[in-house]
Amino acid sequence: MSAPEYSDKNSVLREDLTFSYRLLTPANASGECLFVLHGSGVDETTMLPLARQTAPHTVIVAARGRIPQEDGFRWFERITPTSFEQTSIRAETAAFAQFAREAARQHGLDLQRATFLGYSNGANVVSSLMLLHPGLVRRAALLRAMPVLDTWPMTDLRGSRVLIVAGAADQTYGPFAPALVTLFSQRGAEIDARIVAAGHEFGDADAAIVRQWLAAPIAAA
Repeated sequence: MSAPEYSDKNSVLREDLTFSYRLLTPANASGECLFVLHGSGVDETTMLPLARQTAPHTVIVAARGRIPQEDGFRWFERITPTSFEQTSIRAETAAFAQFAREAARQHGLDLQRATFLGYSNGANVVSSLMLLHPGLVRRAALLRAMPVLDTWPMTDLRGSRVLIVAGAADQTYGPFAPALVTLFSQRGAEIDARIVAAGHEFGDADAAIVRQWLAAPIAAA
């Protein structure tokens, strides 16, 4: 399979919406779109190679978290590596929900054909989006994620698909993966849970799993 061609405009950091972002549109775009959310302490560029690997003919929206951390950014404030500031989670998640709708409207994207791919802190935003803003996210791929809210609403997630990929050697987030699977299963989401031979970092094994999952036919409702 040949790599998709991108125009020079894809390298531009756009700042016309509530989150800074890059928009990558391949010449032979399929009509699908992929929102990608990075981990903590980095920026949106770290997710672009993974996004291109998993969805080469998809419009990619790579956004940047708004909370400064070290030399990069994160999506909401943390207290410890596994404890998070609840008001910050809800405020930033609501802001991202608005951003996703505005980006879709501005760039002619169909949110019904969108997948949200998040890693670590970014994956935790995606899971929060599903539960706090129902109907926005229909397909979510969560890499190295954990439950982050102290209380979760009993949102009806029937009709949504969720891929959860944990690292076998991820001692920080890995132990929380079963609780996340249970949380989404109880709310009716279609779950695909995987474990890869890795730590907290993502790599080629994750790309292969996400690519396979995206290519799978959607079950009839």
